[in-house]
Amino acid sequence: MSKYDREPLNLAGLKTVGLHERGGKVTTAHFAKPYRKGDGLPALLDSLPRLLAADSFRAVVDAVLEAREQRRAIIWGMGGHVVKCGLAPVLIDLMRRGCATAFAMNGSGSIHDFELALSGQTSEDVEAVLPDGRFGAAEETGRQMNIAIAEGDRSELGMGEALGKWLDANSAPHADCSLLAEAYRNGTPVTVHVAVGTDTPHMHPAADPAAIGSASHRDFRLLCSCVTELHGGGVYLNVGSAVVMPEVFLKAISAVRNLGHPLANFTTANFDFLQHYRPRVNVVERPHAAAGGKGYAITGHHEIMIPLLAAALIEKGA
Repeated sequence: MSKYDREPLNLAGLKTVGLHERGGKVTTAHFAKPYRKGDGLPALLDSLPRLLAADSFRAVVDAVLEAREQRRAIIWGMGGHVVKCGLAPVLIDLMRRGCATAFAMNGSGSIHDFELALSGQTSEDVEAVLPDGRFGAAEETGRQMNIAIAEGDRSELGMGEALGKWLDANSAPHADCSLLAEAYRNGTPVTVHVAVGTDTPHMHPAADPAAIGSASHRDFRLLCSCVTELHGGGVYLNVGSAVVMPEVFLKAISAVRNLGHPLANFTTANFDFLQHYRPRVNVVERPHAAAGGKGYAITGHHEIMIPLLAAALIEKGA
């Protein structure tokens, strides 16, 4: 005998509904198809379920190809891990195929790219060098990046263009693997957005804070110009930046609209191995409030998802 003074609710009179009458959001028509040996990538993509992230992935592929066809902007915003994962050659190839009209990166992205162009290596062992203060103290990285930024600022260049120009002019040994250098050679805008103190070159004695701020602000204004071309079918992809690029992108959207430029009916996507608050709201959701368009969140490791996206674009006509 229960000591509670409340009896369990009697469910005998509960009204039911027929399964067919109820319907369902998932049907067998949405199911995946088994992959058969030799089918190839297009068949693999078609075999994915017509549900959730698989549908989102296909939608992003179609949006990028449609943007290329309609000559709308395709902007890749990225964090440093995209470069560290060895994806610059993939992005360079997509640029040449017309699937990237501009790149925007945080400071770490530019550092890794610059180091790879100079020496073919990057990503120091932080735990090993932090105890004695050697972290971030690479001489060539700090000095040459700051020289390039200061020289570029004097010529009224943004940080991305200044770094790419320096790598090209100084025949960096591995420039062919550098997004900064190859985009500069191709005339494709690269903007770099830094928060002072977040990046190792800011520690170097050669750092010129005024030039850093001026060059990065010039790049913000250049990104705003690129964002105006998202209107009516463009695509913005945030890849691997959970804080800086989503914040910069949202401010660029507001500035563009404030100045009277129409900005609606475009696609955004966030690719990352974790879905964070800022990319979700600033990239996937807020840009489309009362403005049309769609945002997608696709979770996965960059080193898998970006080559897969590139392969899908190429197979479908890029």
